Amino acid sequence: MASETDHVESVRALRQLRRMRTFYAGGAVLWATSAASAGWDDPGGRPMWVSVAFLVVFAALLGVTALWLKRRRADRAEEPVHHAAPRRTAWRRHANA
Repeated sequence: MASETDHVESVRALRQLRRMRTFYAGGAVLWATSAASAGWDDPGGRPMWVSVAFLVVFAALLGVTALWLKRRRADRAEEPVHHAAPRRTAWRRHANA
């Protein structure tokens, strides 16, 4: 059974992976747009190939991140579900002094 700190670190790691997936997707879109624009202006030129190289890097990072998230979801499906404590505070029945 995992300790409480392992669970918290796992949740943080998943949150960070989701953020990085969004960042890599944005980078892939940016470099795809840049490659298309550079290819339109100068097909086969150096700026187009640099943009394509960055597009490949961001697409690979996006793919690896998506794979890690998919594997973590499959791992977490086997674990029991832990629910958070209720947000409302408990009523205290102390007499006022």
